[in-house]
Amino acid sequence: MIKNTLFIIISIITISSVFSQEVESKKDSIKNELSEFSDGPYIFIENNRLIEKTIVSGKVSSRVLKANAYDTVFTPEKSAFNKVKKIAALSDIHGQYDVAIELLKNNKIIDKNLNWNFGSGHLVIVGDIFDRGNKVNEMLWLIYKLEIQANNKGGRVHFLLGNHEYMILHKDLRYISEKYRLSSKLLNLEYDQLYSHKTIIGRWLRSKSTIIKINNNVFVHGGVSEDFIVNNDFNLEKINDVMRKSIERTKQEMKSTDFYNIYYGNKSLIWYRGYFNDNLTDSDISKILELVNSKHIIVGHCSNEEVVQLYENKIFGVDSSIKKGKYGELLFIENKQFFRGTLNGKKIQF
Repeated sequence: MIKNTLFIIISIITISSVFSQEVESKKDSIKNELSEFSDGPYIFIENNRLIEKTIVSGKVSSRVLKANAYDTVFTPEKSAFNKVKKIAALSDIHGQYDVAIELLKNNKIIDKNLNWNFGSGHLVIVGDIFDRGNKVNEMLWLIYKLEIQANNKGGRVHFLLGNHEYMILHKDLRYISEKYRLSSKLLNLEYDQLYSHKTIIGRWLRSKSTIIKINNNVFVHGGVSEDFIVNNDFNLEKINDVMRKSIERTKQEMKSTDFYNIYYGNKSLIWYRGYFNDNLTDSDISKILELVNSKHIIVGHCSNEEVVQLYENKIFGVDSSIKKGKYGELLFIENKQFFRGTLNGKKIQF
């Protein structure tokens, strides 16, 4: 009896010791993780002040910036551009900043110091910078900077909102990385609040378009379906205005009518996959192009291993799987000719 009791006591002590060691090991692991954890900046607009919050070595630091350090009002750009001599397009970066930087550098869109190097050209990001990867914020700030630099050089940067931008702005956080879950906890805010209308990047995002036309090329994240055109007066300015205003509407409100199905359903501009999945005919594509008064449509959303063309160069898919963090391409349009820009900077004509 005494032996059994001693055995039980020893077992309990042993188990407690092991458990205690595991707890301490986890605590040490968390401390190490936090000591290497950095993120930001996130710039908040509070009572006409700008508050910059940054996470360094797992600790949040705040500082007040000068009121004029950043614009706080962002005017939406127009939806159509003509006589543009050179265009580059890519999409679905999904936080893979390092691959995107390599791609943009090697194709001379930016220089070695990450500054604009594309002159009067137009760069189009066809949606989906958000979710999955760990350097979403870095990518957003780079695009923010390049947009200003391009304008000063006579060029343009167009960041179109894709389904993942709208997901974040509507509090759908399914695909954010663990890094941003931790950032949210440290900042004591939900992730979508880091991009609310009370932040610089949040206001900037709310000024963006969903669809634009450059020369005879329409750019949109998912695609333009015939169903969408049937339900709309296909006016780019109007469509972009409707989509911007929808950011502040709740899903419940939008779903109370046909609005949600038209603008957020599987035939909408941001979710449509029909060019790749629906076995459309050449006449189907030609009809859509006629209805949108364009010769080409450039889309992201559907992943391929490289930039691809469909229907004899009528449709181009620029989601080259950058999200995997290993490779990526962009599309060049110059003198009505189309080229793949590979990761090492080689141009391959279609």
